[in-house]
Amino acid sequence: MSSLRRRLHHGDVDGKRREHYGTEGFGDLNEPLLGDDDRRELDQKFDEKYVIGGIWDDERQRVELHWTVLFSQLIAQWAQWLGNIVIGSGTILVRFFSPSSSGQNGQRRVLAPSLSPLQEARLKQLQERLQVPFDGPLTEHQDALRKLWRLAYPSKEIPPLKSELWKEMGWQGQDPSTDFRGGGYISLENLIYFAEEYPEAFQNLLHKREGKRAEWEYPFAVAGVNISFMLAQMLDLQSGKPTSAAAARFLELLAEDEMAFDGLFCVAFRMMDAQWLAKHASYMEFNDVLKSTRAQLERELELEDITSVKDLPAYNLLRI
Repeated sequence: MSSLRRRLHHGDVDGKRREHYGTEGFGDLNEPLLGDDDRRELDQKFDEKYVIGGIWDDERQRVELHWTVLFSQLIAQWAQWLGNIVIGSGTILVRFFSPSSSGQNGQRRVLAPSLSPLQEARLKQLQERLQVPFDGPLTEHQDALRKLWRLAYPSKEIPPLKSELWKEMGWQGQDPSTDFRGGGYISLENLIYFAEEYPEAFQNLLHKREGKRAEWEYPFAVAGVNISFMLAQMLDLQSGKPTSAAAARFLELLAEDEMAFDGLFCVAFRMMDAQWLAKHASYMEFNDVLKSTRAQLERELELEDITSVKDLPAYNLLRI
């Protein structure tokens, strides 16, 4: 079964307005760091629009190439991002923007308080989690992958770690470990947390139960890996020095809840799907939807009186 299953459902589209978000903050990508088996015989770098738009006529091949290019980009960014963590890991004290302060011109004033010991400890722990790659031969990581399957399909037998059945969950191939290299082990932890804390919302997204779906849907598990990586970038976690009000607010949330990142992942995933439905998007528009999701999430984090993930307006989507 293809990781991009053909699904066409009928129902009302989520009434979210369309939002647009520029490409600022998304830098140029380096050459992909995929192995030969993962590159799928792509021996040179391609311009994504040219490749996906014109080389192949077969639709399924175009879908597979799109997600291969997407993950090539993701893995390249992740490798560069991890290098930044290693370089800057010696400093944990940060300066951050006050999310509610503004000057006469409406611009935010910059404050420079240090993190509390609790914030420092939790930020360091989160950064350490972000540096852990998925290690296929490691028993702990194998068990976690099996746990995700049990949570996703409680009535089905757990397949071998290399099986075509994993495509049902939205992995690109029969070996999910090749997809985790883009987002690391934390993306698997995020998916497990989502399934355990919000099982109904998790199942709705996994099975694409809500709204009028595209003929070619986004693959669930691969989307989760992308969301984990997007959040890490948005929150400036690689440096520990937030450059936005949203990132500074997250450090406040982290002081209240050590699982704030995992909770924000759940909100972001549900928000992304709502954006997907509102835009009537298909697989070619996944990147645009993810950027819109990031923009909306940043705006909500900058709202006043946000003291926990549950205060975010989009948190209500998890309870629908």
